[in-house]
Amino acid sequence: MNPRVPAERVSDPARFGRVAVLMGGTSSEREVSLDSGRGVLAALRSRGVDAHAVDGIPALVEDIGAGRVDRVFNILHGNRGGGEDGVVQGLLRALGVPFTGPDVLGSALTMDKIRTKQVWIAEGLPTPRFVRVAGGAADAGAALRAAVRELGFPVFVKPACEGSSVGVFRILAEADLAPAIEFAAGYPGELLAEQMVRGAEYTVGILGDLALPSIRIVPAGEWYDYHAKYIADDTQYICPGMEGEEEARIGALSLAAFRAAGCSGWGRVDLMHDRERGMQLIEVNTAPGMTSHSLVPKAAAQLGIDYAGLCWRVLEQTL
Repeated sequence: MNPRVPAERVSDPARFGRVAVLMGGTSSEREVSLDSGRGVLAALRSRGVDAHAVDGIPALVEDIGAGRVDRVFNILHGNRGGGEDGVVQGLLRALGVPFTGPDVLGSALTMDKIRTKQVWIAEGLPTPRFVRVAGGAADAGAALRAAVRELGFPVFVKPACEGSSVGVFRILAEADLAPAIEFAAGYPGELLAEQMVRGAEYTVGILGDLALPSIRIVPAGEWYDYHAKYIADDTQYICPGMEGEEEARIGALSLAAFRAAGCSGWGRVDLMHDRERGMQLIEVNTAPGMTSHSLVPKAAAQLGIDYAGLCWRVLEQTL
């Protein structure tokens, strides 16, 4: 085990009691969550934990009411039926059930990319320029065009409150705007147009007070979209993504961004390195993917923490 990593604090799986692995739900990230949840469930059971699967928030409420849950491993992704928007965290706080991941504030705030960036800017942390756009309005197309003109090409257009690259558009020129405008006209929430960073993409997992080794993401295509994240097998993950002082700086920046957004426990911070402006914060994930393609397990493995050990350490944080 790497000397940076503290020893596990619990040896007896009975300490955790009955663990509900909360997965699935009704968000746009349901399938990814189910894939993550199956991995977590198998890992916890392999370590002797009394764990069972629970699909979605209504089923969780039923299980808690029946006395079948002592704590929750939350691997629901997304919002509106997902587990990253503060709703399930508030429910579990009210019912007195411990759960993994950040609390109500950190979960709700970081689900909203616009407000997360506002906090980072207020704290003096680096993040790309952006413009808010109201989706679903009759003038959504005009508003989006105006936002892009203000920022200048190239830009990304994306929903403020989605994850897993759902609804993300890469706009290099005027001709690329039509699909994003069509999406914006029918999308019921806020979007943001964000200045595109031209440079390498990184991610840093957070486990308690520990920043895991950074990962540099090198997709085979032009950018790291949904296909590259969850389907393709040709995306390269270089870990650690940096060396020496640069690696220490990206870890410190990620921890600062995580904490500034009211987060604790575990999560993942996504960043990009701009050739002129340096490292730029993109977003925080408070229930990161735990699939075979996911990044936090890859980073933990660099420190000698295997997948089951990572799940155990995340669950330890609920005690």
